[in-house]
Amino acid sequence: MPKVAEKARRLRIYIGDADQWRREPLYQAIVKKAKELDLAGATVTRGLLGYGADKRIHTASIADLSSDLPILVEIIDSEEYINKLLPFLDEMLAKGLVTIDDVDIIKYGTKPVAK
Repeated sequence: MPKVAEKARRLRIYIGDADQWRREPLYQAIVKKAKELDLAGATVTRGLLGYGADKRIHTASIADLSSDLPILVEIIDSEEYINKLLPFLDEMLAKGLVTIDDVDIIKYGTKPVAK
């Protein structure tokens, strides 16, 4: 299988499980918009424990079950494609944290993506 090394950007969006956008979970709306904009892919991860700007601990513990667990939406693509999503995040996010960083990626079993 061929492997291809490339430069890319990683977008991470830290939000809460209870966050909504137009009556659907915010993380789901972000992934749908990323797909609509033809970004390479997105992954949503639910955290077991965390806290943010409000300093309130959110946990998946049975003894202290939170209804607003931490959520991380992660997308890796070219700078051009990541930048397509940013204006929509400005509109969708009432609170949260977004990070963007440069990453080196290695794709296995694929040809380079020509965008």
